[in-house]
Amino acid sequence: MGWTRIWRAALAAALIGIGTTSFDVALAAATPVASAVAPRLPIRPVDDSWHASLPREPEAATRAYLDRLSPEARARSDAYFEGGYWLILWNALLGLGVSALLLWTRPSIAVRDWARRVARWRPLADALYGGFYAAATWGLTLPLTIYQGFVREHAYGLATQGFAAWFAERLVELAVTTLIIALSVSLLYGVLRLARERWWMWATVVAVGLMAFGALIAPIWIDPLFNTYKPVEDGPVKRAVLAMARANGVPADNVYEFDASRQTTRVSANVAGLGGTARVRLNDNLLRRSSEPEIRAVMAHEIGHYAMNHVPKTLVQFGVLFFAAFAFAAWAMRRLLARHGARWRLPGGTEGVTDVGSLPLLLAVLTAFMFVATPVTNTIVRTMETEADLWALNLAREPLGLAEVMLKLAEYRKTEPGPIEEFVFFDHPSAHSRILAAMRWREQALP
Repeated sequence: MGWTRIWRAALAAALIGIGTTSFDVALAAATPVASAVAPRLPIRPVDDSWHASLPREPEAATRAYLDRLSPEARARSDAYFEGGYWLILWNALLGLGVSALLLWTRPSIAVRDWARRVARWRPLADALYGGFYAAATWGLTLPLTIYQGFVREHAYGLATQGFAAWFAERLVELAVTTLIIALSVSLLYGVLRLARERWWMWATVVAVGLMAFGALIAPIWIDPLFNTYKPVEDGPVKRAVLAMARANGVPADNVYEFDASRQTTRVSANVAGLGGTARVRLNDNLLRRSSEPEIRAVMAHEIGHYAMNHVPKTLVQFGVLFFAAFAFAAWAMRRLLARHGARWRLPGGTEGVTDVGSLPLLLAVLTAFMFVATPVTNTIVRTMETEADLWALNLAREPLGLAEVMLKLAEYRKTEPGPIEEFVFFDHPSAHSRILAAMRWREQALP
């Protein structure tokens, strides 16, 4: 999904059908690709004697870790992460602008009318309009997508892919997204017409169902379109990861490696899927650039997500949030259609809501709601990440390995935000919070 905020991921999961398929620990690599634009800003290396002399007191140990980052590295990661705050706003405003353009101009309704003429079957007509909406939105937001996903990532030395290869992947995403949106819109508006006045309740059911379906199919059908997955070679890492997985109820008989290095310098891993589609996966950056204790810590974190049923819990918690979002949408759309429906060539009331031509309005209202709910969605995810960290510490018993990985994360994520800043903008705990938790565990649990 890229580097969009969790509220955008949740909204896409609800309306497009690409669910949150895993909880990636997306971490900067120890040796990011250097370029003339973004020189490498290293973490000061240490040896075993440094770890042996690390203070037992958690705050002092945490400070010793963070002091290994140069001031230039801290300033650069702060600038990158804080720039993301503005991107939350620009993405929301652009989404609202696209919806306004489609509502106030002729092409949107013209496509709706054309679809109804060429497809007498209403679900097919809705699917055709959904495909148009996906393609139009992709084209209208492409400049920001290029800046956010290509220009900015290269400027900070976090990307390895040339523009042609990067853009080819965006075209694949367009094809997949267009198909999924078309089918999802057809399903959604079919349900809305049946539900009538209670449409917003049933829309919540559809949204959660699409999230679950996306989580189920993504490891098998979506992810392999962008990366090659192959079994990790037999060795200590594979045996350790499989042992932890099997001991904690993950139905995995293999560990898979994927070639993320052709796109990014970040290291990551995940346990993706639901039920029989569950997969334990590490990217090649993690395997090449991290020690075995670090890999054990990362994979124990991912196994914790699965063992604590975080995917089902996410579905439930976001289901509650979607319920509130669609209730707000029902209230807002009723008033907006009554006031502007004639100008938009849409009927008022329930008829307007169940008209597929009102899709831009529905998405505009939901975008506004989810933008305001950013602290809520971030807190949901951040809480689960904290739980998974504690699970990892108890399972792998590698507090130093986990702390080393958090330093790599600090190369692009602000290290020490203020409490309000972390609450509003962080969908993972900050590096300071996570290293401090690891050092507290070390003080209390290790002799």
